[in-house]
Amino acid sequence: MATASWIPRVKPFVFLACLIPALLLGWDAFTGGLGVNPIEDITHRTGDWALRFLLVTLAVTPLRRLAGWNGLVRFRRMVGLFAFFYAVLHFSTYLVFDHFFDLLLIIDDVAERKYVTAGFVGFVLMIPLAVTSTQGWIRRLGRRWTALHRLVYASAVAGVVHFLWLVKIDIGEPLIYAVILALLLGARLAHRYRGHGGAVRTGATGAARS
Repeated sequence: MATASWIPRVKPFVFLACLIPALLLGWDAFTGGLGVNPIEDITHRTGDWALRFLLVTLAVTPLRRLAGWNGLVRFRRMVGLFAFFYAVLHFSTYLVFDHFFDLLLIIDDVAERKYVTAGFVGFVLMIPLAVTSTQGWIRRLGRRWTALHRLVYASAVAGVVHFLWLVKIDIGEPLIYAVILALLLGARLAHRYRGHGGAVRTGATGAARS
């Protein structure tokens, strides 16, 4: 396990790097640097980072296969949980500051506006992934755990669709995310088509050894 001896030393720095967007957001909120529409700024920034971390999570396995860096899988659970953390901030901003806990209004919004529907579906799909990311749940669910964590692909698709439908006109940035997601999905399908089974059974928000 000498090749993985660097992982415990690097993990705190990866954790801090993942936390930087939230710290910068907090600093901007404290110093009044959120712009003319602070709620919109918070919503967009937290949503962007949730999607970015979700895509980084999905990129771990292809990078591991291409580069042979097996240690990367040990960071997947952390990055996946940070994706969920920013998604929670994103949804909380919508729940608290946009709709002031008006559940009936939120239900109508989810039902009537398709970009809200897509975003809500993506968020809901992330919940069981985050809840079952512990070693205990991995042992409890066995092979079902791996199947469950494939929901991360559906969540990422819903997130990209949410972004595309949200912006409507200036779709340059969400298209970049869509292309990245398509490449990641293509890499997974190509690997399965070639019939090479992965040696490490780990999901998007969890790792067998983290």
